[in-house]
Amino acid sequence: MDRTSWAERIPAVKSKADLVYESLRSAIAQGDLRPGERINMDELARRFGISKIPIREAVKRLESDGLLVSRVHAGVTVASIDVAEMRGVFLAREAIEALVAQLAAERMDDARLAEFEQIQRAMHDALDAGELEKMAELNSRFHQALADSAGYRVLRDLIEQLLLTIRRFRITVPGDWDWRSVATEHDVIVDALRRRDPASAATAVRAHIGSQAVHECAP
Repeated sequence: MDRTSWAERIPAVKSKADLVYESLRSAIAQGDLRPGERINMDELARRFGISKIPIREAVKRLESDGLLVSRVHAGVTVASIDVAEMRGVFLAREAIEALVAQLAAERMDDARLAEFEQIQRAMHDALDAGELEKMAELNSRFHQALADSAGYRVLRDLIEQLLLTIRRFRITVPGDWDWRSVATEHDVIVDALRRRDPASAATAVRAHIGSQAVHECAP
């Protein structure tokens, strides 16, 4: 008897709480729900056509993620982000993503490398065409691909959470960004991955994230 086949036949069904969680998380990530904005659970229940029980479950999960905060008399609001917190985010990201890059270089194969090269071509094409609105999405794709290549879900999830915090910060504190420098720094990372050089990949990632931290968290 195949002991795993029965599980594979069970359809993946998302609960109401899952759907609310994903909807709210996406709205926060995209800036539709901004830091400090109040979450009205009665309104959400009406909008989704469900009771407040799954709404509360989703809100609790988002509080655990650090995306919502609940305070007496203030209710539930989208968590705010300040520059001091962002310095910590970049320190964490530098340490974790350097490890991710090292592991990715050790595991790199031709298919994974082709994905990085495709993203880089798209970045340079967008720069040359002046299509800067595409750069943030391509940048996220690059770092998510790097996290996926490390082979550990926990590291991928940590990177995803850090990238989400950075995206939220950039929405609330917009600024000019030197995307050509970002693309060039990515090229150095890809070159290290191409050579399957873990130490160089980790060094390149530290330099890249350190450069971002100086740009975005300067006093």
